[in-house]
Amino acid sequence: MTTHHSVLIVGGGQAGLSMSYCLQQRGVSHLVFEKHKIAHSWRSKRWDTFCLVTPNWQCRLPGYAYAGNDPEGFMPKDKIVEYIEDYAATFNPPVKEGVEVLRVSQNDFGRFEVATSIGDFTADQVVIAVGGYHRPKIPRLAERLPQHIVQIHSSEYKNPQSLPDRAVLVVGTGQSGCQIAEDLHLAGKQVHLCVGGAPRSPRQYRGKDVVAWLEQMGYYDMPIDRHPQKEQARHKTNHYVTGRGGGREIDLRQFALEGMQLYGRLKAIQNAQLEFQDDLKQNLDQADAVAESIKQTIDKFIAQNQIDAPTEPLYQPVWQPHAAALTLDYKTADIGAVIWSVGYDTDFSWIDIPVFDGRGYPGHNRGVTSVKGLYFLGLPWLYTWGSGRFSGIGRDAQYLADHMAPAYKRFEPSAHAIPCLIGS
Repeated sequence: MTTHHSVLIVGGGQAGLSMSYCLQQRGVSHLVFEKHKIAHSWRSKRWDTFCLVTPNWQCRLPGYAYAGNDPEGFMPKDKIVEYIEDYAATFNPPVKEGVEVLRVSQNDFGRFEVATSIGDFTADQVVIAVGGYHRPKIPRLAERLPQHIVQIHSSEYKNPQSLPDRAVLVVGTGQSGCQIAEDLHLAGKQVHLCVGGAPRSPRQYRGKDVVAWLEQMGYYDMPIDRHPQKEQARHKTNHYVTGRGGGREIDLRQFALEGMQLYGRLKAIQNAQLEFQDDLKQNLDQADAVAESIKQTIDKFIAQNQIDAPTEPLYQPVWQPHAAALTLDYKTADIGAVIWSVGYDTDFSWIDIPVFDGRGYPGHNRGVTSVKGLYFLGLPWLYTWGSGRFSGIGRDAQYLADHMAPAYKRFEPSAHAIPCLIGS
């Protein structure tokens, strides 16, 4: 196998494949390393009923926009995997599956050295396309629970039947935590849910999916430097909502009415007692306030543009935690499993090039680092909201390909350069 390549791409998910497509369109030779199989995270790190929370029409990988018969629907896990595999089949990217990249460094001559599980390679340019969710977080607090209680991270959860026939504690209310809690709840499990500070989003509002309104308003084209929270937006928890059942809101208050037990953040575990912070009402109110602020922004847009759209009554909370429980005996509650849905840490320790800040996040401008020839793709808010999603990753890949390709123009006839088209 040739050990030197113009470009090496680390990661064969939607980011790496998008990068490969754009480079191929420009006639730039390259190779993609994928540790597992393409679409691995979608296939192996999602539960059985998982589906997208954004409509199918937002799936627009470069050169391969969604063309199915349900653009307003939300693809389930198996269809997402199929979409990515079908995408790869359209252009046959040079992917080496089952290859782990162990180290990326740069020698004194500026050439990149890439150590892998199948040998050492070199490259003129390297694209890191492994996303930003690497190490599942499970707090040390978990050590205080007895061994007979099953403990898993949300990325390991598959279905209610895989857990003991007992109550379940779900810790965390980001997208995964809320959707897993709903999955268990609908299956008849007694769910105890620790509610954090994640915001929620409406699903439908004034006649359209909220995503459609935000698209029309240009929100998904807003770059990070114009975001009100600037760099901090990259570290914020995603709004919880679901595409399940054709798409709907997740209202934790409604779950409480139906028997789900809600608590504040998990604070401590002493003997058999789970101790919670007294912040349940605050967290629920804050999540509602974010959802209402999204609606108000849409209202303003509708008014300014004189759009004919139906009106809706103001949201009214259906349940209030008048006396939130601050402790729970896990023996009395018969808790047999705990699902930790508290996110991931990034891990770029295998990249031995000085481009990272004190939090281990790479310094970059739209994926272009200060080290010539080193790029990142697929990170949340790399450039816009869609940078880590099917909707915006193509734009980022196109930008990087345009930045990288001129280095090879002296080798490639310009007549062969084909622009990378983003499906719409």
